[in-house]
Amino acid sequence: MEVVAGGVGVAEPAAAAAGEHAAKRRRVTAETAPAGARRAGGGVARRGRRRRVQADADAAAVQRLFQACRDVFRGPGTVPRPEEVQLLRAMLDRMKPEDVGLSPDLKFFRSRDAAQGTPTITHTTIYNCPNFSMVILFLPRNAVIPLHNHPGMTVFSKLLLGSMHIKSYDWVDPDSDPSGTSCSSQVDDQLRLAKLVVDDVFTAPCDTSVLYPTTGGNMHRFTAIAPCAILDILGPPYSIEEDRDCTYYTDIPYTQHSTADGTGDLNNLEQDQGCLAWLKEIDMPRELKMCSVHYGGPPISDK
Repeated sequence: MEVVAGGVGVAEPAAAAAGEHAAKRRRVTAETAPAGARRAGGGVARRGRRRRVQADADAAAVQRLFQACRDVFRGPGTVPRPEEVQLLRAMLDRMKPEDVGLSPDLKFFRSRDAAQGTPTITHTTIYNCPNFSMVILFLPRNAVIPLHNHPGMTVFSKLLLGSMHIKSYDWVDPDSDPSGTSCSSQVDDQLRLAKLVVDDVFTAPCDTSVLYPTTGGNMHRFTAIAPCAILDILGPPYSIEEDRDCTYYTDIPYTQHSTADGTGDLNNLEQDQGCLAWLKEIDMPRELKMCSVHYGGPPISDK
């Protein structure tokens, strides 16, 4: 029973005593209840703790990857040692979309509709410094990153979500001067011979791919079969000032150009002509649309 005095609610002594006894009974009941019954009341809190623990684990994964990159990449003109490549590859193989704040449930990755016109490719930078960069590329369905190179760079690519076709090449004669005409791997000053390295479809989760300055498929093209997210680590990153600008190419079937005046080097390649192509440097395709967004995943510390 409650009475009102001066507009303020005041409980009568008997009612207050009854309330204390009820509170004691609730405490006793909670302490002596079976574990399963007590667990129901704390489910929300425990779920919250699990989410925090998972978030900490996700942040730790990208932080460890950053620290490994900082140790492995030593600047322009260097290539990671084999054991360092294996270290980074193993870490990336274990990376999950959640480690960089992504989820397969996001609308972008559930969309089955092809974009009208040329799909826009989005990228976000996790970290960038003179020695390396960590970026994520988002490709809508049917989006294409044209055939392009990675001059003097070692690149690790981890497909986190989606499915994509990759086609990549290396130069047949990587040490030749591409501006010259005397090299046996050229038919003129515009076409240069390349050998096919990869021509396949990859679906996440899959192993990390690695390309080097002259091997591993330094020039590649990405075509998204389903919406994709790709975690790329480039060491060193692109830099116009340091002559590491991106060059685009179109590939032409090997058989479309005569090599009758070629030397024995080309004649020895005739049996592999199905794996050969002439690459021609082109301007950046006008239809290529790219935009940048802010990285919203777990932060990293460079302290």
